[in-house]
Formats: sequence, C-alpha cells, structure tokens
Amino acid sequence: MRRSVIYLLLTVFLLTFSLVEAQQPTKLHRIGYLLGASSSFYTARIDAFQQGLNELGYTEGKNIVIEYRYADGKADRLPALAVELVRLKLDVIVATTTPSVLAVKKASATIPIVFVSVADPVASGLVASLARPGGNITGLTILAPELSGKRLELLKEAVPKATRVAFLWNSANPAQGLLWKESQAAAQELRLQLQSLEVRSSNDFENAFEAALRERAQALITAPEPLINTHLKRIVEFAAKSRLPAMYAGPEVVDAGGLMSYAPDYTHQYRRAATYVDKILKGAKPSDLPIERPMKFEFVINLKTAKEIGLTISPNVLARADKVIK
Repeated sequence: MRRSVIYLLLTVFLLTFSLVEAQQPTKLHRIGYLLGASSSFYTARIDAFQQGLNELGYTEGKNIVIEYRYADGKADRLPALAVELVRLKLDVIVATTTPSVLAVKKASATIPIVFVSVADPVASGLVASLARPGGNITGLTILAPELSGKRLELLKEAVPKATRVAFLWNSANPAQGLLWKESQAAAQELRLQLQSLEVRSSNDFENAFEAALRERAQALITAPEPLINTHLKRIVEFAAKSRLPAMYAGPEVVDAGGLMSYAPDYTHQYRRAATYVDKILKGAKPSDLPIERPMKFEFVINLKTAKEIGLTISPNVLARADKVIK
C-alpha cells in the first residue's frame, strides 16, 4: 500500500513538472537585418540565411523575430535605418556591406553585429584583426579587393583582344577606394588600361555609360556594392545594347542576362551567417568569434548573352566555369 502511494505521488509530481515546463514561454530572440540594396536583389540570400536559422532550430514567429530594413542603394538612408533598428532593443543585428556595418556601429557600441559581405573589415576599421575581432563586431568577409585581380584575369581570358576595361564603382562607399586601388594594380599586371566610372547616386549611371562609350571601353567590370547592385538591370541592358562584354560580382546578374561573374558563393555566406547569430544568441561574444573567409567561389558564364553580343568564348575558359547558362 505504501509503495502504491509513493508511485502515485511520483507520477503526480512528474506530470505536474511536465505541465509547468510545457507552460514555460519560449524565449523570443529579436534579430535585426540591415541591407544596403533593394529587397529584390537579396531574395535568394535572405532565403539562405533563413534556411540556416531553421537548420539550427529557429523558426520565425516561434522563437525568433527578424526585423528587415532595406536602403535600396541609398547610403544616406543607412544611419536612420540603423538607429531605428537599435531602438527596437534587438539581441543581434546582421548587416551586409561596409556602409551598413559602419552605420550600425555608430548607432550602437553594445549590440552584437554580424556582417556578411564586407570587403576588408580590418582596413575599414571595423575589427582589430581577423583572428580576434575585438569589440562588438564579427562575421564573414568576401575578400573583395583580392578578387579584383581574378575577375580581371577571367575577363581578359574571355575577351583576349580587350585592352581597355571600364570599372564601375561607387566612390562614395569608403570600402570601394581599396577595391579601386587593388583593381588598378591587377590591371597593370595584366597590361590592361582601367577606366574609372564613378557613381555616387542613381543619377550618375547615364553619365558613366556615356563616358564608357566615349572612351571606347572594350569591356566592363562592376564592383560589388549596394548602389550598383540596386541598378544591375540598367547595367545589364547598357552592356547588351552596347555589345560590351561585362564581368559582374554576383551570379544573380548572370541568371538575369549578364555575361559572366566571379564571386564567393553568397548563398553559402548568408547561410553561414546564421551560425554566427546562433552562437551569439547562446552567449558567445563577437570579439571572440574569428572572421570567416569565403571557402567556395563560383565562375558563371551566360553563353546566350555571349552569342547576343557576338562574343565567342574559348573552350578553355568554359572549362573553368562552375556553371554555364546556355
């Protein structure tokens, strides 16, 4: 009889404990996301980030809430958007390019910040070093300056007769100066003359296009940058109309009709960003999380576009491509 009572009490205790535990509210983590270009440009990348979170056990609306803010290529909007996110008392803020991260850094010195596609976080003054970032910022770099030489090299191989290449970049973006210098050095080694096409707002593109034609550019290369990413459709249309071979900094452009691109696997980068968010939500300090370099790169060629502009790409170049669109 006594044993039966003990079992009954134990059962009641376990049931009560389970009910209390089930009634405990799930902690809702709040994540901010500041993106420099338009929402349409980031669709695949945001999907990859959300997939990464799902794989780590996070479901939007259940245990996380994500607040997205897009600057639509207008850098002057970033400071206000950053302040807006900081006021929401978030657990962590993810930011894309250097201007976005600088805006959040200025708005808060305490909220953890994870960047996804910063060109050179050390030279930009965002972190102390790749191994030990220090402060409240960490994330994934895209090594943009180092990639400039590779893009020019592949462009030269695809268009061997080209000697003058127009380089489209945003001189108002503090990270782009490094990219321009690196590109100049790479062009010199490849015996290419690099023409600077500077844009600082959406109103500058037509003048840049006219300058490329006036100076008789034989090919075009674009920098990875929010303002430029926001206007990629205009750039692709200009290149097609002018029959100008162009190298871009992201595969989405090639899928949309651009000729070729060489870039880190951005979907992998954004999925990996979720692991940084997870570690921070579980108590890790950004200062202790090393900056991650890209592990995978993609060279994509659109043969349909090549045919439309009258360009024949050699089998050797095609053999190096990770993806060929026919």
